Amino acid sequence: MVVRADGEIESEEEKEDEPEIPTNEKEEMEYAVEGEILVVKRSLNIQSAKNEQQRENIFHTCCHVQGKVCNMIIDGGSCTNVVSSMLVEKLGLAVTKNPNLYKLQWLNDGCELKVTKQAIVAFSIGKYQDEVVYDMVPMHAGHILLGHP
Repeated sequence: MVVRADGEIESEEEKEDEPEIPTNEKEEMEYAVEGEILVVKRSLNIQSAKNEQQRENIFHTCCHVQGKVCNMIIDGGSCTNVVSSMLVEKLGLAVTKNPNLYKLQWLNDGCELKVTKQAIVAFSIGKYQDEVVYDMVPMHAGHILLGHP
């Protein structure tokens, strides 16, 4: 039995007696990303440090890249867009030399990474599609890390 907000009581017996009303409207339903997924070896490894600021606005999702399902981390607190070198190699994406050479220190187990290559990756999340130039690094946290520009 269900008690409605107006105080009326509805029971299963009443529902069975009511004829179903056919609907001609098709509902659009969005489903989670499905398909063959690339494998990530390990999860994000976080080492805490004193006086370290806690990041906010981190969102984990999946996306499609060339018909494959990839893990994506959207980090509003980061200004870096990086793609896993494993994803680039497995999908055979074109690699170019990065015009702005720099080093990342926070991405993998505290070791410093030289960022020397980049790749253009077209991805889709549901109906949304985009193409972004990512810096290529050997990361294990996920396939793609998307920060704000």
